[in-house]
Amino acid sequence: MDDFLAARAQMAMSLGFHIIFSCVGMVMPFLMAFAHWKYLKTKNEVYKGLTKAWSKGVAILFATGAVSGTMLSFELGLLWPEFMKHAGPIFGMPFSLEGTAFFIEAIAIGFFLYGWDRFNKWFHWFCGFLVGLSGLASGILVVAANAWMNSPAGFDFVDGQYLNIDPIKAMFNEAWFPQALHMTVAAFCATGFAVAGVHAYLIMRKKNVEFHTKAFRIAAGFALIGAFGAPLSGDIAAKSVAERQPIKLAAMEAHFETEKGASFVIGGIPDEEKEEIKYALKIPKVLSFLVSNDFNSEVKGLKDFPKDEWPPIAVVHYAFQIMIFFGVVMIIIGMIYLYAVFFKKEWLTRNWLLKTFLYATPFGYIALEAGWTVTEVGRQPWIIYGIMRTADAVTPMPGIQYSFYFFTAIFVSLSLIIIFLLNRQIKMVPKLYDPTDAQFNPKNKKS
Repeated sequence: MDDFLAARAQMAMSLGFHIIFSCVGMVMPFLMAFAHWKYLKTKNEVYKGLTKAWSKGVAILFATGAVSGTMLSFELGLLWPEFMKHAGPIFGMPFSLEGTAFFIEAIAIGFFLYGWDRFNKWFHWFCGFLVGLSGLASGILVVAANAWMNSPAGFDFVDGQYLNIDPIKAMFNEAWFPQALHMTVAAFCATGFAVAGVHAYLIMRKKNVEFHTKAFRIAAGFALIGAFGAPLSGDIAAKSVAERQPIKLAAMEAHFETEKGASFVIGGIPDEEKEEIKYALKIPKVLSFLVSNDFNSEVKGLKDFPKDEWPPIAVVHYAFQIMIFFGVVMIIIGMIYLYAVFFKKEWLTRNWLLKTFLYATPFGYIALEAGWTVTEVGRQPWIIYGIMRTADAVTPMPGIQYSFYFFTAIFVSLSLIIIFLLNRQIKMVPKLYDPTDAQFNPKNKKS
């Protein structure tokens, strides 16, 4: 394997795994805090057990997220030393602040796990809520660093030198808010659907039904917030991309010709050699409206840019289509669920609805991975958009493919360990967490 390809593959693989851990870490604490709040308001012991069960899952995923995040930090220096040499002093602030948020999160998790019946009940609840706030802050701060790569700011680039560095402007660059908002909404959607799907499956197994039903309904509620918020945050993100990175937008839509009243493309197979897209469904003028709220506005095509600056069109286009497809599917599922909640309550216990959520378990994360593929691959060939090419940032050291194999083995191992631990947690629900189950042991209530 070519070293440059191996370096890119290693980062793609590492980010692909870490983004799952980090999104769960951003959202699961809020599900946990909501269940805890329900317990404090209703005194229903099932909510207490659910809070404890989810808190153990949060702890497991926090630990693995810390490991994968640390590995990514090392990989940045290992694989992209030229990038870190120049970029580190500019966007180092969000990484430093992310470290602070991480430590707050670690302390809050400790307080929450061991604070049962030791702290004031509302302080204890706040510790759980603080886990979510600090996890969310960590994610947003990391996204700020990535956004800087898409929208470099906070310095002057003169004769190859990075001068007049302003870390505040670098952190709050133009891409920061749209990316952070869309990422946060997507994390709630993906994690909500994943957790709801797991509990839907457990309900269908007819074990600990009340426990898993309460868990399912909380998770489904969070999933719907994300699903319905995604089009709004996506619209903001798309308008930002159209303004800052028109070539990325053109690649997303496989839009080759500059035109007014540009069509929104659904599906299709891009042909880079012939510079056209085949078999696509085109909705006239919609792309122009989406990027500027004007049906007749001009949208630049790929032909307006040098070919050596084109990202891999097919990869970006297909990833964008996948993201849109699964996003729409989750919105439809959300609408059906809302209809059931308000008008057809008998549907809530039907197997077909539970199966729908079960099948949708991975949909949010598929869309999330596809969205990040659009973000990262769509920026190519730049690692710092318009300033430094990715090929110029890679390490000159040989043998990167062996690093790729090694890190892949670690991430696969981490994933298997997580599956084992979470599966064990699920199996312990009757004994440790569900007070309505005959196997439940009151001695474990403080565990």
